[in-house]
Amino acid sequence: MKTVLFLLNDSQLQKFVMDLGEPRFRAAQIRDWLQRGAPDFDSMKNLPISLRQKLDAVAQTLPLKIVKKLVSSDGATTKFLLQLNDCEQIECVLMRTTYGNSVCVSSQAGCAMGCKFCASTLLGLKRNLTPDEMFAEILVAQWELRVNAHDEKNIHANGDPNNNDVSHIVVMGTGEPLQNTENLIGFLERANQELNISWRRITVSTCGIVPGIYDLIKWGRPINLAISLHAPTDELRSTIMPINNKYKISEVLTAADEFTNLHNRQLMIEYILLGKHGENGETVLYNCTPEYAEMLSKLLAGKNCMVNLIPWNTVDERDFASPSGNAVHRFQDILIKNGIHTRIRRERGTDIGSACGQLRLNNKKD
Repeated sequence: MKTVLFLLNDSQLQKFVMDLGEPRFRAAQIRDWLQRGAPDFDSMKNLPISLRQKLDAVAQTLPLKIVKKLVSSDGATTKFLLQLNDCEQIECVLMRTTYGNSVCVSSQAGCAMGCKFCASTLLGLKRNLTPDEMFAEILVAQWELRVNAHDEKNIHANGDPNNNDVSHIVVMGTGEPLQNTENLIGFLERANQELNISWRRITVSTCGIVPGIYDLIKWGRPINLAISLHAPTDELRSTIMPINNKYKISEVLTAADEFTNLHNRQLMIEYILLGKHGENGETVLYNCTPEYAEMLSKLLAGKNCMVNLIPWNTVDERDFASPSGNAVHRFQDILIKNGIHTRIRRERGTDIGSACGQLRLNNKKD
């Protein structure tokens, strides 16, 4: 197996370079390229071609490599299929927005949560990602931003050709972050320190791992917390989210409230709007009837929260349907009438399978 230079400390990298018969100062040049996210040695233009060839024969830059890259039709979203060193595959997504550049990060290869509407869990959990692997996802996106900084589509997408850095992190990719809390925290500490990404521009989403939420409370950093709720009652939630059989809604929201109160942060509630296929081909509302909107309003009354409504994004293997626009807006109107701050999330990259619930372990769908 080739040596991953990104994983070497400075003294190890210097020794590696000198063992190749090269001067010590080359290590600093290589380190600079690694910190930029260089995907290969051909990118390291200030290194002699002979050294690049030596390095390519025995080493690789990052602990993952790009297998495939898909760009949405509007140029605003890029999805990367990445292969880890053990050949497991993950996906991450770069989203260029008017408020900055956000990366949706995977925290596990696969997912064990078994949510009935999601693609990420179809093949189960393979393993946790390390802090280095999660950090490398950010570097892949940052390299993409800088290399394509003056592409006309990308300038149109974020409005600023000089906006070439990742500014926001959302840990909402493949996996359940709070099943991998120790590595997650290590990754986020590094992103904050080395990339200067503010804690308030980092969001971690969980389906409700209560001990993990208390781990975040103990950690004490003022990040944003998002709860994937998707139902206002335990009975309904248990039919689509098996984790609810272990941690009930009341337990999850109690822990979430404690976290958000500690940091005076608004809790984010993620709510995917699901329909089912009726006998005559019509869409029957599943978790987004007016009655459920009223129940959700009562559940969240008085809480400092924002509800993100997410019309279901198609996953071929799942037997759901997306509700009509009228049903979506009716659900939102009821929440607003009852004083619940809510918005309908603008989905990005649906045409390349990178929207909420569409990320998966491999490239079967691509």
